[in-house]
Amino acid sequence: MPKYFITILLLSSSLLTSLYLAKATTINNSTSCPIDFSYIQTFPWDTQQCRDDTVPNACCETIKSLLGLGLAKYLKNSSNFYLPTPQLAYSCLSLFQHTLISMSINFPLIPSCLNSSSELLNQPTSCAGIRNIQDWDKKAGPTPFLNSSCKGNVGLSQCSSCLEAGMKVDSHLVSLAPNSTKCFYFTIIYVAGIVNEFGPEDPRSACILGLPLAASYHYDDGSQGNINKGKIFKFVFGFFVPFFVVLVVVGLIVLYLSWVRRKKEKALHDKFITSVRGQVSPIAGTRWYLETEIERATDGFSSKKFIARGGNGVVYKGTFENGVTFAVKQITEDLDVVRDEEFCNEVEIISRIRHRNLLPLRGCCVASDFVRGKRRYLVYDYMPNGSLSDHLYDSKFKLSWPQRKNVILDVAKGLAYLHYGVKPAIYHRDIKTTNILLDSDMKAMVADFGLARQSTEGQSHLTTRVAGTYGYLAPEYALYGQLTEKSDVYSFGIVILETMSGKKVLDTSSSSSTPLITDLAWNLVKSGNVEAVFDESIREKGPKGIMERFVHVGILCAHVMVALRPTIAQALKMLEGDIDIPKLPERPLPLSHESFRSSLWHSSSTSTSTSTTHTR
Repeated sequence: MPKYFITILLLSSSLLTSLYLAKATTINNSTSCPIDFSYIQTFPWDTQQCRDDTVPNACCETIKSLLGLGLAKYLKNSSNFYLPTPQLAYSCLSLFQHTLISMSINFPLIPSCLNSSSELLNQPTSCAGIRNIQDWDKKAGPTPFLNSSCKGNVGLSQCSSCLEAGMKVDSHLVSLAPNSTKCFYFTIIYVAGIVNEFGPEDPRSACILGLPLAASYHYDDGSQGNINKGKIFKFVFGFFVPFFVVLVVVGLIVLYLSWVRRKKEKALHDKFITSVRGQVSPIAGTRWYLETEIERATDGFSSKKFIARGGNGVVYKGTFENGVTFAVKQITEDLDVVRDEEFCNEVEIISRIRHRNLLPLRGCCVASDFVRGKRRYLVYDYMPNGSLSDHLYDSKFKLSWPQRKNVILDVAKGLAYLHYGVKPAIYHRDIKTTNILLDSDMKAMVADFGLARQSTEGQSHLTTRVAGTYGYLAPEYALYGQLTEKSDVYSFGIVILETMSGKKVLDTSSSSSTPLITDLAWNLVKSGNVEAVFDESIREKGPKGIMERFVHVGILCAHVMVALRPTIAQALKMLEGDIDIPKLPERPLPLSHESFRSSLWHSSSTSTSTSTTHTR
């Protein structure tokens, strides 16, 4: 009877393992991972920590160091730090996990150490916007001390000096972008992949990555050890059978516990989907798509369908089976609470309003599972001409004066509807050129309502959570959290000046004495040289009086003092020439003044919105 029992256990274990690895192969074949993780099985790393349940934290650090070795290889081969798309990151993370599992590494431990594909994904906030070696050279600059400390055989004696040099580079990079989260990881990956002459797969560079070597690897003479074959035979012969039986029993127990855990997690994922859908009012009339529909329409989120990456999401182009073309944005914020709040907020608000200058929401989708975690999608009409920003700064095709005029008027009409056409009024809070999209007829539509808020009568408009994009934030909102309809008017004024001048809201070049566009426009108008504000491509093409009027309205809307700004309804009438523009009031303090810029930067950088320092 025991022999039959053992045979059944062996067959069960083999069958379950084969099924799991087959599923892993199917998953990873769908997207090709550019990293070869075969080194996990050949590199002499210390696997004992990951076979001992009493030291899970040490195993997690070892697993992350192993992953860093793969990223160092990827950097050396491609000149890129981290992976460019969530799909590649997910594919590589799955392949990495399954390679460890094939070595009988503790299965339940792996997902708990690497619970998100963002471990492999390059994000704008990772480290000062660095994506590749060229970015590194620009941001980090010359690092001779790093090269001299980490170039050769980094043994235990030299490891501390290499680490100290890496910390100096980390401090420099963080000073460039205080919100950076992975600069030290960037540094050690750079050292292992580029600086060290032996390369990341050589054991002599293991100390750089903090990767412990197997105890049997080094002897006093530095040679690789050989265990007596006779002793191996006796050990295997004496302990193989009982050890194998115990291994099979433990394996079955682990698989059972894993099945129980997956069942519980599935219940949690189902609860998440139900919870999110429950936060959106049924009367909003939102269409809920299946994730399979969206994946099929975008060819599995193919890179060929990629449109753009913003601060809180990745946008793809898709085509449904009925031939309708759409744009889908996958929300990729780091914090679940932020993702849920902005996702539900946008669905709830934009589903209730309809206006020809507001981008309509066609539907949405939420999904969740054990492998990829929680996912949120928003489906919009596809805008073939991209954003206003694309045409002002990144396009060889320059907008004509009539096109710029119509875009400004379209945005004003969309904002006027938000402020006066719905009750209670809606404040967009993130008006900027990248959130103004253009259809096939170059008609402008205001998009991205993730940060929008509805006003509430009788309640204070002060908020402790300032959200938006630096340069477009109204001063009273950035500094004190005072949110009114004129907060949007300020951002609209910036958009007018950018559209008229073809210059960005903030000129970061060292040669600029007036980095903010409001200061530049004010100084030129005050000196009587308003034509210098106009983009060169339209300077001689349009009526000077009307173009000057648009610039004056932009300056007035972007005035520092909230009381001196017009409402969006007044601004629209001024633009259309229905009412006269008042004399431009003096400004109490230039926005380029050092004290004002420092205050604005401090307030904006502490915002909980990820859109504060980069384009959405």
